[in-house]
Amino acid sequence: MSENQLPSYELKEKTLFFTGEWSTLFLASTLLQPAQFSFASSQTLVLNFSKMQRLDTNGAYLILQFIQVLKQQKITCDLVQLNDEQQHLMQLVTHVSAEAAQIPEEPQYWLSSIGKTAIEVKKQTLLFVSFLGEVTVNTWVWIKNPSRIRWTAIFHGIDSTGYQAMGIVALLSFLIGVVLCYQMGVQLQTYGASIYVVDLLGISILREFGPLITAIIVAGRTGSAFAAQIGTMKLNQEIDALNTMGLSSTELLILPKIAALTVALPLLSVLSMIAGVFGGMVMAKLLFSIAYADFISRFGSVIAVKMIILGIIKTPIFAILIATVGCFQGLQVSQSAESVGQRTTVSVVQAIFMIIVADAFFSILYSKLGL
Repeated sequence: MSENQLPSYELKEKTLFFTGEWSTLFLASTLLQPAQFSFASSQTLVLNFSKMQRLDTNGAYLILQFIQVLKQQKITCDLVQLNDEQQHLMQLVTHVSAEAAQIPEEPQYWLSSIGKTAIEVKKQTLLFVSFLGEVTVNTWVWIKNPSRIRWTAIFHGIDSTGYQAMGIVALLSFLIGVVLCYQMGVQLQTYGASIYVVDLLGISILREFGPLITAIIVAGRTGSAFAAQIGTMKLNQEIDALNTMGLSSTELLILPKIAALTVALPLLSVLSMIAGVFGGMVMAKLLFSIAYADFISRFGSVIAVKMIILGIIKTPIFAILIATVGCFQGLQVSQSAESVGQRTTVSVVQAIFMIIVADAFFSILYSKLGL
């Protein structure tokens, strides 16, 4: 490549001279931007093609973009000394660009939007069912071959999803207990039945709010982390590398996360129950003068152990939902950083939705069984 072939330009007074070959082969070596020049508004700039050796459509398009930017700055461009081929190319590129700018956007009808959404939901549902099948198969492999279980990854997951989440779970559960005690106690105080706040607080926190609030917190904290971790690995082609080496990404990455959260969430729910009841007890003492000893005595006499069991039974299901949704959405990441953020958001929304649906199912089931 000789220097004479390289595309270049030179500004002399109000004339811009183009030299060299303005073709695809050489365009990477030049940069034509109006910001490089200082033009006065409403002036006329002459573009001289006399020294240009060759021009193709890419070069013509680059010059056209330059002209259009100048036009926005109210600067007129006159093209001079073009040969027939150059003039034809500039006219062709100008015509095609004008037509492309006039193409109307496809109208979005509400019925077609519903159809597209339904197709996407069906596609995602089939992919999720396939993912669950793969997880089930790999779980069975673990059961048959315990030596394949990645204990180190599981314990690390319990630490990150359970131990490190204790603070936020305890704090929010304490505040929930305070709010519940205040809201219920004020109403009961009207009838002189403040002591019954212990009954309502115990039942609501142990059976419902403790596990539910914990699951929602973990869905926002851990579910999003799972989606982001798996998504980033997918973006960096690390999962493709594992598959290329003949290793199961589900067994190595997904199952340890599901197992860790299945262990951690019930323990966090117990912590949430304790913190929530403690918050209610503190509020009952401050607002309704219920002594701690009276609160504990009443709590022990009216709250059965089955209340705790009924609350904890739900948590492994919540954990499996959170972990599978988070990991599944991470695997759906495409080759862009924006996709990681989108899938992380979707994972949190879907996990919380599925948690609430599952909790409603358990409530109906307990009611039918008379529990």
